[in-house]
Amino acid sequence: MTPFLTMLGMWAVTWASRYLGLSLGGLKLPPFWLAFLRFVPISVFAALVVPDLASAPDAVRRALAAVLAGLLMWRTRQLAVGILGGFGGYWVLRWLGIG
Repeated sequence: MTPFLTMLGMWAVTWASRYLGLSLGGLKLPPFWLAFLRFVPISVFAALVVPDLASAPDAVRRALAAVLAGLLMWRTRQLAVGILGGFGGYWVLRWLGIG
């Protein structure tokens, strides 16, 4: 398969999924699906972060920073606060030579 056909296929799948998602804007979902979709952002965030934690040479430092980020997000309910706090915690632990 050529790179052009691969990119064309990736574009088609991305466009179709976004179009379908945006076209459902006026749809009223049942309470079950509203409750289910409430957990999607944190699930995606965890799916992106957890595999990187286990395979890194500084896994202990990253795990401690991830715990700090999780606690901050839990207390403040703000994703940006958790991300910035996790980065800050990582840099402080790195500066202190921990992990």
